[in-house]
Amino acid sequence: MSESESENRPVAGVEPALARRLWHLLEPLHAVLYYAPEVFEEAAALGLSAEGRWSSYFPFRAAPLGPVGSGSVTSAFYSFAPGMVARYVDEARRVTTSDAALRARLRGVDRAYRTLFGDLADGPALEEAADLARRAAEAADTAGRPLAAANAALEWPVEPRLQLWQAATILREHRGDGHLAALLTAGLDPVEALVSFAAIGAAPVERFESRGWPAEEWAAARERLVARGLVEPDGTATEAGHELRRRVERDTDRLALGPWRALGPDATERLAGLLGDYWVAVIGSGLLPSESTLGIGKV
Repeated sequence: MSESESENRPVAGVEPALARRLWHLLEPLHAVLYYAPEVFEEAAALGLSAEGRWSSYFPFRAAPLGPVGSGSVTSAFYSFAPGMVARYVDEARRVTTSDAALRARLRGVDRAYRTLFGDLADGPALEEAADLARRAAEAADTAGRPLAAANAALEWPVEPRLQLWQAATILREHRGDGHLAALLTAGLDPVEALVSFAAIGAAPVERFESRGWPAEEWAAARERLVARGLVEPDGTATEAGHELRRRVERDTDRLALGPWRALGPDATERLAGLLGDYWVAVIGSGLLPSESTLGIGKV
């Protein structure tokens, strides 16, 4: 069996494509944390700035890590410019605590889910989805995955809708931590990871500028990738660049398989079916941007 065949073979009945499908379904449910007005209101109540979403993004996403400095957050988040991380983390440390942020983010998500899902926010279908997602999340191996481990160590909320959100969060951070391992294996540093992703058309370069990298650092990273034969001087990917990004995504899918292998193909398919209405509610709300740096469907 070739290396590429090995990477894509079924694992205990679960295909890598199924892990990607569940990511597509769960990511919007998690991402409510970064866009819902209810979450912004909870952040403001803590004393955080109302200036854009980043003022709540950094303290709320990093809250499970505890009272760590910006260097630890930069390492865990990987693709954000250190100066940008320091700005928002330092601001948050002056006005609130990680414990308060953990409580506030749950309150915000609870309110947002009630608004988005209406009658779907309760009931047997949501309870079943929460139970299946929790089983997958609790099966996730968090060794070497700091954000997944930090979220997995939190107590589970009582309400099924918040259990669903917490499970989605653990699973997306588990996948994200694995993605960083794939980037490191591919020899892509934080800014090169973004430049190479923009090069394949995952999103316009302007969208990636939201990660805070100065123009000179972006240009230097592009030059390094040009020297490696991965990017053309105009910023578009070469075939080698496309193949490297395909390999990164294959590795990410493979590293994300553990929870779904533990849950099993039938239960995983059942969860995918149950999540459809909630995915539609979030996507249909217009809450999330139509264009993001996730590059879903681009690789």
